[in-house]
Amino acid sequence: MTDNVENPETTEAGRGLARHDVPDRLRDDVRLLGGLLGTVLIESGGQDLLDDVERLRELVIAAYDERGTDGESFAAAEAVVKGFTLERAEQVARAFTCYFHLANLAEEYNRVRVLRERESAETAGAATSDGSLPQAFEQLAQEVGREEALRRVRALEFRPVLTAHPTEARRRAVSGTVRRISVLLNERDSLNLGGASLAENDRALVAEIDIMWRTSPIRAAKPTVLDEVKTALGVFDATMFDTFPQVYRRLDDFLLGEGAGREEPLARPFVSLGSWIGGDRDGNPNVTAEVTRAAAALASEHALTALESEGRRVARKLTLDEEGTPPSEDLLALRQRQRQLSAELSEKADAESPREPHRAALLFVVSRIAATRARDADLAYAGPEQLEADLAIVQQSLVAAGAARSAYGDLQQLVWQVETFGFHTAELEVRQHSQVHAAALADLEKNGVHGDLEDRTREVLDTYRAIGSIQQRYGVKAARRYIVSFTQAPEHMAAVYQLAEYAFPDPAEAPVIDAIPLFETFDDLENSIPILESMLTLPQVRKRLAETGRRVEVMLGYSDSSKDVGPVAATLALHSAQRRIAEWAERNDITLTLFHGRGGSLGRGGGPANRAVLAQPPGSVDGRFKLTEQGEVILARYGDPVIAERHIEQVAAATLLASAPSVEKRNAEATERFTALAAELDRTSRARFHELVKAEGFPQWFAEVTPLEEVGLLPIGSRPAKRGLSVNSLDDLRAIPWVFSWSQARINLAGWYGLGTALKEFGDLELLQQANREWPLFSTLLDNVEMSLAKTDERIAQQYLALGDRDDLAEMVLTELRLTREWVLKVTGNAWPLSGRRVLGRAVQLRSPYVDALSLIQVRALRGLRHGEIETGENGVSPATTDELRHLLLLTVNGVSAGLQNTG
Repeated sequence: MTDNVENPETTEAGRGLARHDVPDRLRDDVRLLGGLLGTVLIESGGQDLLDDVERLRELVIAAYDERGTDGESFAAAEAVVKGFTLERAEQVARAFTCYFHLANLAEEYNRVRVLRERESAETAGAATSDGSLPQAFEQLAQEVGREEALRRVRALEFRPVLTAHPTEARRRAVSGTVRRISVLLNERDSLNLGGASLAENDRALVAEIDIMWRTSPIRAAKPTVLDEVKTALGVFDATMFDTFPQVYRRLDDFLLGEGAGREEPLARPFVSLGSWIGGDRDGNPNVTAEVTRAAAALASEHALTALESEGRRVARKLTLDEEGTPPSEDLLALRQRQRQLSAELSEKADAESPREPHRAALLFVVSRIAATRARDADLAYAGPEQLEADLAIVQQSLVAAGAARSAYGDLQQLVWQVETFGFHTAELEVRQHSQVHAAALADLEKNGVHGDLEDRTREVLDTYRAIGSIQQRYGVKAARRYIVSFTQAPEHMAAVYQLAEYAFPDPAEAPVIDAIPLFETFDDLENSIPILESMLTLPQVRKRLAETGRRVEVMLGYSDSSKDVGPVAATLALHSAQRRIAEWAERNDITLTLFHGRGGSLGRGGGPANRAVLAQPPGSVDGRFKLTEQGEVILARYGDPVIAERHIEQVAAATLLASAPSVEKRNAEATERFTALAAELDRTSRARFHELVKAEGFPQWFAEVTPLEEVGLLPIGSRPAKRGLSVNSLDDLRAIPWVFSWSQARINLAGWYGLGTALKEFGDLELLQQANREWPLFSTLLDNVEMSLAKTDERIAQQYLALGDRDDLAEMVLTELRLTREWVLKVTGNAWPLSGRRVLGRAVQLRSPYVDALSLIQVRALRGLRHGEIETGENGVSPATTDELRHLLLLTVNGVSAGLQNTG
């Protein structure tokens, strides 16, 4: 299977790729992998299979070239797909899905390659990298002075929170194959292989691609919650544990300059990992108190295992003789305490480290980490703070003895890892719906805590007890945040603490709870301030404010607000809410952290996080940024250590810069200057959005023209697609299938609908172009809409819309799509969506024709399921064919997700 990058001048897609200048090495990698996939297809299905794949591939590329014309290639591609047997259609769909996985890994590897080359070209200690922390520090220091900039660096907080839903559409088995192929590409690239070594690399690549081809892309069953926990912990093991301290090290090297490695670090750990996986029970009955406990135990096992391994590695290198590096009094005292804990282990450490007291002390520390993991009460650390104290003694003794490089080298990395991950890896956050709390309270007030309670009420109480047991075992930092979905009234916050009192009648036994309101719908965002004011009157909150230095966290939901009023009005409402909440925090002397519930896709608040940070209202960031990292985004951002390092640094740099006087001034003035524009965009876009989604019969039509119901069948996550309602109502349809379904239909309505009408009705093109240049919020909105538009295809969309019987609704969607595209390009001045973004535009153009092929197969499957157009009998589609069609459709859902590189 080849790729259209081989002849880049022959099609519009190719010409676009030429304009985007596909790097030669990326072109070579894609050609290599595509060719090897072709070999596998021939071996598996014969030359006829490859011929069918190639025939469809050539037609969709030609059709992509003919967009906007009356070309015949699109109809020819439809005819080819219609002529496939269902078995052949499945084989072709799997071939294109494999191609996407290979193209994605080639692009990711090329990105890693470019980042490494860029770094190697930089001068050590220079702040030259765009979006880097050193660059952000330099700019900030110029504005506020070096000492104030250092203070802000030391107070910096970046809090990524891992969420499972919808998880990756691709299986973990496929992800593993992708990683192995990436390693082989790196080997081929870095070792300049030739002769027998190159032939062996080729053989290994073909073998891995063959495994990918023969591995079913669809899971046999939905993953359990603990499966999702293990997937996330696999990323921790592979990259996060080592990468996070590497980011601190790079920053510290810059801040200390020539003193790096010889002086106490100026950088402090600023990444705090969180997780909802195993704690988020809103609408997911599979998350129970027992699952929450098990999730915390798994996470702790990984943290302690990693710390034990790293501690042993550092200890083995610490072979400093006591004559040249004498121990301090504190270190000798530590060794004495260690002997009292276990003479046997202490003697073993001494035997391994003759006349090497620092090494012996650290080896005993490692033994205590192992004992903590094994739950050996005699030797275990009570908490990470005790471990940090022991490491500090070793480190300070080394400094006092003149061995500063040993103190601040590998040992410092271990210290940073303990400070970052503790014994828990990630703080497990609990989330529950406000109505569940209300029902539980009513049940408890009626029947009492020992009465005949509903199962759900007992589960609510058990959740609090699970939090208590986690804190007792792993420390308060392991689980204390409790997020209330759909916080719509002051009593919803009070309920969190009332329920805790039922679960723990004795206040001395109760865990620490920090209740966090989550404002999701448009009305919730508008009504947030009175609820926050009321929250400050709760005695439990006032007590925590005194203990934490008046720190408060507020979560903003991007998903439901967008489904509620449309993407444009939701963006503006979120910005306004952040501004008002920041002003509330300042009035009440609150240290505020806003928690952004951004999904992976644009329809759920996705897009580049660093650009979003720099567009926030003044005072709403203040050196602290927290967001959800969802599903497929986790692997995309953290799966490779080089990319993970770059992502963390970019977001942290933006978080630091967001509070720079120049940035806050720019954002404040732009918000003021374009207030009238914002109001008009809000009004007209929302009206247009509601005209569509509130039309009679819209929910049923939506389910007809998209694979909504089938998305619910795809085993891509443990969470149900709906909160128990049918498609007769969109109110409780989760944002994930809402966004996912529109993206599968190549319409992406959730990311742009209403903007075209709003821009046209405003009409002042010159002012809109000025806003794009000067108003970061508006330019970020347009960037995200361009991304959505680039992944739409009107011809494919028409195929899906024709599945319904509402020409009026279909025409509304298509008219708004054309209008949005026309006006967005007018305002941005771009020739086509993403033409101004070379790398991103290249990636989308590279994939679009191939996604079209899968979309045509998916539409065929949907037609069969909806209208019985394949193998119809007296009762429509036979059961066997229905199963085959559904399986084919799910295969294409998986492939389109890989091609578009987003799910929900």
